[in-house]
Amino acid sequence: MNQLQLFLPCAAGVEGYLADEVHAITGLTGHDLLVGRGGVLARAAWRDALRLNLHSRLAQRVLVQLAHRNYRNENDLYGLASEVAWEIWFTTRQSFKIDVTAQHSPLTSLNFAALKVKDAVADRFRHKSGARPDVNTQWPDVRIHLHLTTDEATIYIDTSGEALFKRGWREDKGDAPLKETLAAAMIAASGWDPLGDAPVPLYDPCCGSGTIAIEAAQIACNIPAGLRRRFAFEKLLPFQAHVWSAIKTEAEGAITKSAAPIFGSDVSHRMVDFAQRNAERAGVAGAVQLRGGDALQRMPPTEQPGVLLLNPPYGERIAAAGSAGRNAAERMAHLDRAGRETAQTEDGGEFFSQLASHWKKHYSGWTAWMLTPDLKLPSQMRLKESRRVPMWNGPIECRLFRFDMVKGTARERAARGTPPAPSDGATHAG
Repeated sequence: MNQLQLFLPCAAGVEGYLADEVHAITGLTGHDLLVGRGGVLARAAWRDALRLNLHSRLAQRVLVQLAHRNYRNENDLYGLASEVAWEIWFTTRQSFKIDVTAQHSPLTSLNFAALKVKDAVADRFRHKSGARPDVNTQWPDVRIHLHLTTDEATIYIDTSGEALFKRGWREDKGDAPLKETLAAAMIAASGWDPLGDAPVPLYDPCCGSGTIAIEAAQIACNIPAGLRRRFAFEKLLPFQAHVWSAIKTEAEGAITKSAAPIFGSDVSHRMVDFAQRNAERAGVAGAVQLRGGDALQRMPPTEQPGVLLLNPPYGERIAAAGSAGRNAAERMAHLDRAGRETAQTEDGGEFFSQLASHWKKHYSGWTAWMLTPDLKLPSQMRLKESRRVPMWNGPIECRLFRFDMVKGTARERAARGTPPAPSDGATHAG
């Protein structure tokens, strides 16, 4: 159990940030830490697997690879699973489940592939002890993952249980909340560092139920992502309660008060109430300031320029926080009923152009990062992005655009004698 082959899956586009995070948590480098497609490979100890579950904000799960080889049919999968020493991981008194994922597998039925692996697990236990564990597809004690490509099969055991984006603090939410792992990826990509000597403010003006602001506040307070939840490894045979207790005690001892100014606001006061309750459960109610207010009207929360970081309303999950075309009273009543994650607008174009004008007028010196599936968003806002980072929001391909806010249009700045924006892309009106 000293050396394990771990795989930490993550959203597409996040692999590099996850590798940096794994290095920071474990100290792994070189061939012990490799960036793969859709995740990170790590050669690490069992203790590292526990620490990664507790601390990782970007990984979806922490999986231990148990077997890998080429296959042609379901019988090959049975043979592969039969060779795994399942008895060192769990007992016949525990239930298990097989999950299958595939990319271009030639097999006609993934359900049949799962059945063959299930049979192999049960048969091995029966051969070793005369008894077999039960299958539980709803709440299994042990999750086994089979991943198939065109000709390769890999079997993992899951140390996480429920996906790691389920931090344990979110009880109040809208219809389509941003996953915590994606919020953390946005923070990582922005480069915002709350632990430096002079942290700049971070502000989400479309905060919904507070995911980005709460993730940022937990980072600033050094609160582990998984401190409030349970993990599947607690039911596996290698688990030692005293080792886990020591890891958690060490992590709790490192929690600090935040010196970083963190803010969130939303046009829906109902969503702000949700965000406030979520922040309290997450242990950061004192580290983040949450307010109601229209994104088209909110002034900067501090005099010091900082980072605007938001997953703005769009498409199937829009609720334009300040949708034009309604009078103020009607708009506020509608969004308070629905929440920003469910209210609908047309294409959001007028909202985004007005938001850009508001930012250029009042947020000079700020850096804005916006996650959106709309590649035409910069032109809608009449802004030039200085960076675009590919990221996936579940099945939706998105871009995280960076805009460096400079007051006024290029022509107005020239008339004032303001130097032109740097070539790496300060924002200007089109």
